Amino acid sequence: MIEDIKKDAKTRMGKALDALAGNFNKIRTGRAHPSILDGIQVSYYGSDTPLSQVANVTVEDARTLSVTPWEKNLVPDIEKAIMKSDLGLNPSTAGAVIRIPMPMLTEETRKNFIRQARGEAETARVSIRNIRRDSLAEVKSLVKDKEISEDDERRAGDEIQKITDQFVADVDKSLAAKEKDLMEI
Repeated sequence: MIEDIKKDAKTRMGKALDALAGNFNKIRTGRAHPSILDGIQVSYYGSDTPLSQVANVTVEDARTLSVTPWEKNLVPDIEKAIMKSDLGLNPSTAGAVIRIPMPMLTEETRKNFIRQARGEAETARVSIRNIRRDSLAEVKSLVKDKEISEDDERRAGDEIQKITDQFVADVDKSLAAKEKDLMEI
């Protein structure tokens, strides 16, 4: 039973780490990368659809993204969706191709992006700690139901804490890598 609780905690903490990676991808660096546009939704026949499902997003060069819609009539909608996003990007259209130049990051925008990255990392840490709390509560309920001894509870608590510490360290590593990436010119 304790093993199931630990396995569940590891799985959920892994998902929190994956969510952090996804959130970090949305924080743009100076380089062009298709994942920057992952969160953009385009109105497609009355329903919001992810940009990647209605267009091909490619990297043209280190500082330019190219978006080619599957249907030509979607160009204005895609352009509008990119402008509405809080990414600060200004697309330019040439026929059926939308080019998105990546603006240079100023020192101020870099610091804002680092602040945003730190906020995302803290959210991930809180999520991991909540998972730890839930797992420890499950172990406590096993003791209460007399399914395990108090020694087993203490051992399980220590193991869950080690798992938590490992995932928090992974969050810190990811944050350090993102900060380094943002500070590169």
